[in-house]
Amino acid sequence: MSEFENLITRAEALFTRLEAVLPQPLGEPDWGASVAFRYRKRAGRQLLEPVRHVATIRLEDLKEVEPQKQRLLRNTEQFVAGRPANNVLLTGARGTGKSSLIKACLNAFADQGLRLIEVDKADLVDLPDLVDLVFGRPERFVIFCDDLSFDEGEAGYKALKSMLDGSVASVSDNVLIYATSNRRHLLPEQMRDNLGYKHTDDGEVHPGEAIEEKISLSERFGLWVSFYPFTQQEYLVITAQWLRFFGIDEAAIEAARQPALVWALERGSRSGRVAYQFARDLAGREEVTHAQATPARVISGMPPDGLDDV
Repeated sequence: MSEFENLITRAEALFTRLEAVLPQPLGEPDWGASVAFRYRKRAGRQLLEPVRHVATIRLEDLKEVEPQKQRLLRNTEQFVAGRPANNVLLTGARGTGKSSLIKACLNAFADQGLRLIEVDKADLVDLPDLVDLVFGRPERFVIFCDDLSFDEGEAGYKALKSMLDGSVASVSDNVLIYATSNRRHLLPEQMRDNLGYKHTDDGEVHPGEAIEEKISLSERFGLWVSFYPFTQQEYLVITAQWLRFFGIDEAAIEAARQPALVWALERGSRSGRVAYQFARDLAGREEVTHAQATPARVISGMPPDGLDDV
């Protein structure tokens, strides 16, 4: 091999190595591989990965959240049908079914063309790339941001705010954003923010710029769906259903009422998640095998009635 040919070979190898580390444009996934996708960044590459095992939770599996279910169901139905619909912010108590309700809506409308793309808040700066990728496709896409909240100055905050209602570019009509959060306004609120309030002589109250900024993002979601802590009775009902799922008999379920309440008190929460964790603990101590659980539920992988969020 001549010196010139050797130089060309080394240059080609160098270019190959450079291409591997340089940012690459977001490519289309196999849209037929799944009804849900995850957006990821790996080694500088943007990837849209199909979710191989999508959660099988159904709308009828979600109890004690009927008003919230109906509002999200109506909005999603409008969206899938091609009618006007709103971006949705689901807020409120932890473990009450916010994320599960979105997954259940996906399963309800997947056969009508609904698709879900899960995006971490750290990657929200790439929302324009995602919207451009799905523009013109026949499916209807929900971009799902779970447990969304921001600290002061995070880049994703401005990107999401602009995408919702502020960019010079119009968002495709086949894309909506569904987000869940424990915070109503998505940013931490501090006492010093109230110092910007002004009171005029006629009694009017004018919020300061700090307050205006903190409510401006959540205000751009057209639909707010609020979730509330379960009552004691609702918590016990969900706990009992989870215990049945793990094969506990009715007598043991009745005897578990007081321990279940103590468990919730120690955790500081009465939620579907806490009920599930208690049931797992009790079933493990009772040495109930998975094979002894209700066969139809075990085989299908479906959660029992009353599960609101796990």
